[in-house]
Amino acid sequence: MSSVLQHARRPSVITQHVQDIKIRQKFLLKLSKALLSFGAPSHRITSQLTAAANILGAEAEFVHLPNIIIASIKSNPNSPSARTYFVRATGRVALTSLHRVHLVYRDVLHDRIGAEEGTQALKKLLREHPIYPLYFRCILAFFAASVICATSFGGSFLDMWVSGFCACILQYLGLNAAHKSAMYANVYEISVSIIVAFVARGLSNIPGNWFCYGAVSSAGVVLILPGFTVLVSALELMSKNLFCGSVRIVYAVIYTLFLGFGLTIGSDFYLVVDRRARKAYYANSVPTNLTYTHGRFVMANGSHPFIPIQGVLGQADALNYEQQHLVKGCYRDPSWQWFKQPFPWWTLLILVPLYSTLSSLGNLQRFRSVQLPVMVIFSCCSYAANKGASVVLPGRTDIVSAVGAFVIGLLGNLYSRVIGGTAFTSMVTGVLFLVPSGIAQGGGITQTYRNSADQYSSGFSLALRMISVASGVTIGLFVSQLLVYLFGSRKNAAHFAF
Repeated sequence: MSSVLQHARRPSVITQHVQDIKIRQKFLLKLSKALLSFGAPSHRITSQLTAAANILGAEAEFVHLPNIIIASIKSNPNSPSARTYFVRATGRVALTSLHRVHLVYRDVLHDRIGAEEGTQALKKLLREHPIYPLYFRCILAFFAASVICATSFGGSFLDMWVSGFCACILQYLGLNAAHKSAMYANVYEISVSIIVAFVARGLSNIPGNWFCYGAVSSAGVVLILPGFTVLVSALELMSKNLFCGSVRIVYAVIYTLFLGFGLTIGSDFYLVVDRRARKAYYANSVPTNLTYTHGRFVMANGSHPFIPIQGVLGQADALNYEQQHLVKGCYRDPSWQWFKQPFPWWTLLILVPLYSTLSSLGNLQRFRSVQLPVMVIFSCCSYAANKGASVVLPGRTDIVSAVGAFVIGLLGNLYSRVIGGTAFTSMVTGVLFLVPSGIAQGGGITQTYRNSADQYSSGFSLALRMISVASGVTIGLFVSQLLVYLFGSRKNAAHFAF
């Protein structure tokens, strides 16, 4: 009890490592750059920097824009003027580096080390290269896409390897070609989605139904889905950060539309080239317009009792044999060999932890670290809750995603509150797993269309599904955070989580 009271009475000022105001300013600016570079939760950046400035005794104000932080810092508390700094950085999520940044941030604010030592530690982190080389990250993308193909999109053993190969090429182009050429970086996502859809449509038209177009194309581009961007934008809007939230969510929706149209263009391009495939594709179309009439239905044979039916009657064809054996958009005949069938349910006990591990490593988490098993366990618990909710509430991707997000938010915030770990890095893997799972439950990334109207609506429906999933995840994360931090002593530093 006494330790809890001492922790609650800890002073929110620096008393041991008091240093010059310029050194503290350098630490704040370097901290801003590190948070932007390693993918910190953008709706928390301003509060973290403000808390750091208050505890360090520096009069500063911060404004966060996408990829930019504007800092106004007074060099002298008695001076009426202040200097304005623009900190600009672009980056992606790097879990190990972000965890180390948070440790430095916490040590400085808890007066364990000085601002000068913290600045040098952040400089060293920013100068370091990614912990994994290019070829290893491509291998991780290959296996991650292969596993998610079987886990979320109903892919077979054959579909796994094709989708993994597409994701490997996609990762190489994104990390190498798009990084070196600014011109190609502008069309990178559209180009790879066209290539993946073209390859998937071509393989799906091989006689014998060896490959499924929906599984291969969906898993092939799952790595470039803007799920994290949509999630962060929804969190910013919930935090009343209207400017950044609206900018990011509009960008994510337009990006998703481009991605969906790129998949459509790639599929159509193959159908233009292959006349046989085009005829087979449109020959399997099922009329969606029902013929309605108003009348009265009576049995012609009067010897059998039958209650007459009257009103508006509709006529439609029953499902054929192929439609009766669709598994997540893929035709699976029960008489086929095992390598053309979807994976049984018990394989999820192996595939879900495997994908969680691959996803964590792909986000630059060190293999030999205590945080990796924590991430995997949290992700598996979140997926189990998500899967159970989808059975009870099929088709409600928002509520299902909220249940999974609530579970991982509860675990992550308790991990930070009780054990002292970093909540954000422990939750990233599970939260990112909810995006492809929710999209797959809502109908997948690619959908079959029969006319130009369906062609455009499929692209919009993908964007709407992603927003629905992100909204559910946002609600679940905020509710779990509220429950965990409703009781107990206040934090000495800003909250570092979703």
